[in-house]
Amino acid sequence: MNKMERADRLPYLGYGLGLRTEHYEALLADPGKVQWLEVVSENYMVSGGLPLVWLERFRERFPLVMHGVSMSIGSTDPLDNDYLARLVALAQRIEPAWISDHLCWTGVQGVNLHDLMPLPYTEEALDHVVDRVRRVQDTLKRRILLENVSSYVSFADSQLTEWDFLASVAERADCLILLDINNVHVSAMNHGFSPQDYLRGIPVSRVQQFHLAGYEQGEQLIIDTHDAPVSHAVWDLYIDAVRRFGRVSTMIERDDHFPPLTELLTELEHARALAEPLLRDAA
Repeated sequence: MNKMERADRLPYLGYGLGLRTEHYEALLADPGKVQWLEVVSENYMVSGGLPLVWLERFRERFPLVMHGVSMSIGSTDPLDNDYLARLVALAQRIEPAWISDHLCWTGVQGVNLHDLMPLPYTEEALDHVVDRVRRVQDTLKRRILLENVSSYVSFADSQLTEWDFLASVAERADCLILLDINNVHVSAMNHGFSPQDYLRGIPVSRVQQFHLAGYEQGEQLIIDTHDAPVSHAVWDLYIDAVRRFGRVSTMIERDDHFPPLTELLTELEHARALAEPLLRDAA
């Protein structure tokens, strides 16, 4: 582990967006005040072709981070060494500021569910995940970030809160946290816990990145859709997060119902307008 980056050496990148094909041309033509981009790792884990041509263009203009959806760190299946090898190859090619994935499982017995499934928050699951995170970090030769997922069911045998589980993984595996503010709100509303308790349970030194996104209000549950503007409730929780965690690289995430880039830039500027006065006052 001595070859890994120290947590305090990872850069602060400012305010960014998730890179999506729908905004390729507009973003290159007029990036506005976008300071960095997050790319979905799996979209570019190929040996060549147009996706990598585009990615190289953005790499010339912006700092990049890699965000995966298929590591399945919580699965009982063996770690996918082929996947990790392709992840390493992409990281060597674009030199991201960091690499992240989700604290979840995405399949079992070789079947990919193409969803981010929650874990039982037990000591057994904790030991299992910590061991796998350590092995992934040894392979990548760097710390990774793990993101909290939104959830709609919970496990009867859970022994820990979600935030205690996430904090314990980060401390024991010596990894970092991508704190998705929208997911905290969605899960808090679905399961009836306090989002402020969640924030207070996460160690400040481990949080490297924030996600902001929108959701859909269902009849009984809030659904994490990433297809709508950030809600007022999530903006309020973001303010609480900035007060607790300080200056953290922040981005807007949109995965469907894509608006013109100008609308996402307006949301990004709103994040900046909320955070910067708080950060100046705390300085």
